[in-house]
Amino acid sequence: MHTLAVLCNNNLVFCVHISTFAANLKIGSMTNGIYTILLLIMSNVFMTFAWYGHLRLQQSGISSNWPLYLVIAFSWMIAFFEYCCQVPANRIGFIDNGGPFNLVQLKVIQECISLVVFAVIANFIFQHEQLHWNHAAAALCLVAAVYFVFMKP
Repeated sequence: MHTLAVLCNNNLVFCVHISTFAANLKIGSMTNGIYTILLLIMSNVFMTFAWYGHLRLQQSGISSNWPLYLVIAFSWMIAFFEYCCQVPANRIGFIDNGGPFNLVQLKVIQECISLVVFAVIANFIFQHEQLHWNHAAAALCLVAAVYFVFMKP
């Protein structure tokens, strides 16, 4: 069995058995699956900056005097690029469009990617935010969610 692992500050935050994942993919849809995952990663980078980047700008003093409507507009400008990646990812990856994933699998993949991307960005940009044992426990629950969602009923 092969294992895919993502490390965040030398802590294992996400792990999936590729054989379980790959067993449910059709060979012709493998490329769509890879494109879907890459687009979801890009989408979640934009999403994390849209949702939390303004807080970092506030901490650094850049946006501390901005009115709320300007912060919202700034975040929506970033979120535009999130949607430019998210919508194609879902269309390419969806089984009815020739992709390898059903709706539930797409959602669980997106949530896992979202939390991994958030953990990485939070550790680099918000350096005072640290991961603790309960975060690792939550990551293990995500691994279980991925396993169960790709398991044949």
